[in-house]
Amino acid sequence: MIERIIEASLRNRFMVILATVGLSLAGLYAIQNITLDAIPDLSDTQVIVFTEYPGQAPQVVEDQVTYPLTTAMLSVPKSTVVRGYSFFGFSFVYILFKDGTDIYWARSRVLEYLNFVADRLPQGVTPQLGPDATGVGWVYEYALKSKTRNCVPYRTGTYAMPWPRSQACPKWPR
Repeated sequence: MIERIIEASLRNRFMVILATVGLSLAGLYAIQNITLDAIPDLSDTQVIVFTEYPGQAPQVVEDQVTYPLTTAMLSVPKSTVVRGYSFFGFSFVYILFKDGTDIYWARSRVLEYLNFVADRLPQGVTPQLGPDATGVGWVYEYALKSKTRNCVPYRTGTYAMPWPRSQACPKWPR
């Protein structure tokens, strides 16, 4: 079979060259015009609710903010997982949705349920939707640790380096 392909290629050199040039041009066109992610987004659709409750201990934040929000978000349509985290002075609630759920549809449902639960929260506490993002951003997280050196100068440098360089790239997402 391979012998026949080689013989046909030798007999039809012009067609082989024409096919090679055509495939090369199609490849160049594809490289320049098709947008592909270097890391495909396989994460679930998620909506983050961030709430500040300044000066309060994690247990108070849990009881008065995180728990009411989490229980209200359990009934959001198409939600699969609801996770609440309480810290000193603020709370995060993560709502994950079924595969294929549109992110903007999910955000609007969460906003509806936030309006419903707002009267059960302490006065002056206003939940906010987190950024319109996915879990893929966590891939680029790293830590600087040292037992013998102060890492602050290195950390400051790592924050300053990627951003200006990324702005020079014309197709970098902004």
